[in-house]
Formats: sequence, C-alpha cells, structure tokens
Amino acid sequence: MAWTHTALLTLLPIVFILIVLAGVESAAVRDGKDIEPKRSSKRVFMLASDASNFFKHRSRRSPKTYNEYYAEQRVKMGAKERRREYLEEQSNEHENYLEEERDEQYERTRERNEQWREFHYDGLYPQYPHHRPYV
Repeated sequence: MAWTHTALLTLLPIVFILIVLAGVESAAVRDGKDIEPKRSSKRVFMLASDASNFFKHRSRRSPKTYNEYYAEQRVKMGAKERRREYLEEQSNEHENYLEEERDEQYERTRERNEQWREFHYDGLYPQYPHHRPYV
C-alpha cells in the first residue's frame, strides 16, 4: 500500500507539469492554427505590369538620362566642396598652430638672450671689431 502512495505522489507532479506545459505555446514551434496572413506583402510586391515597366525603364547597359547624370554630378560636386572646405579648415588650423609655436619660440629665444646680456653685461659695449679704436 505504501508503494502505491509513493508512486502516486511521484506521478502527480509529473502529470501536473505536463498539463501546464501543454497550454504554453513554445517559442521554437507554433501550431499554425491562429496565424493570420500578413497584409504587408502588398507593400513589398508589385503588379507584374508595373514590374516589367520598371525593368524596361532602364537596363544596366542603357545610358543614364540627363537628370540622373546631373544629379550624380551635383552629389559629386557637393562632396568635393565639403572636402575642400574641410582641408582648408585643417590647413588654417595648422598654420595658426605653427604661427603660435614660432611666436613662443621667438619669445623664449629673446628672453634667453636678454638674460644672457644682463648676466654678462659689464657696463661696456661688446668688443666687436668695428667698435675697437684704430691703433
């Protein structure tokens, strides 16, 4: 009798789990019973006459129309203009940086020379050949 109670107690949770899982819809596989046909297919596909007209409009080897060519040229010219402006801006920034560096270097050199002159100044003019008196 005890073994029947243990068997029923072990089978009862298994049956309960199976009942619960039967009601849950799996993420991997669907029944397909309540799937409605999608309405978006009309937006993706077009009529055969429209499709043939689309492909007859211009094949791969046919020349471009003037408007297509002109639009392409405007896009290219716009890209060139933006690139030119960008390079010009970079050039100006680099020139400003170099100018600041030159000014700082000049200032440091001038200060160093001035300090050297003050340190070595003995109250007389430096003895350059053109400052020496004729003897």
